[in-house]
Amino acid sequence: RVQLVESGGGSVQSGGSLRISCRASGITLNRYCMAWFRQIPGKEREGVAAIDDSGDTKYADSVEDRFIISTNDAKNTIYLQMNRLKPGDTAMYYCAADGVPLRDIRWKPGVRWTSIFSYWGQGVQDTVSS
Repeated sequence: RVQLVESGGGSVQSGGSLRISCRASGITLNRYCMAWFRQIPGKEREGVAAIDDSGDTKYADSVEDRFIISTNDAKNTIYLQMNRLKPGDTAMYYCAADGVPLRDIRWKPGVRWTSIFSYWGQGVQDTVSS
């Protein structure tokens, strides 16, 4: 059974940093494309960052140069280091895994990511106050 479990969410003031983690069981993460998404109530789920088995990454414009996605293969875990946080980054953050090629990912509105990525975590809340 595949499980993705996020941890590390919390609250921080604007300009601060948070790191969230996603530990996998039942799959080997470095064989998949791994991604972080976020969602606020009433809005669609949006892509934040993705990394493939080659270590190539893709970031949404809104987080470029502020967020860093990384992996620890030994721990079968991915991370999202979030720096210079803004109130607009407040959301539930989800990790996901699938065999979709990184080159096919386009961070654009209107994509139903839950139909594309096969495995999802339960989400972790991050809140940034002004």
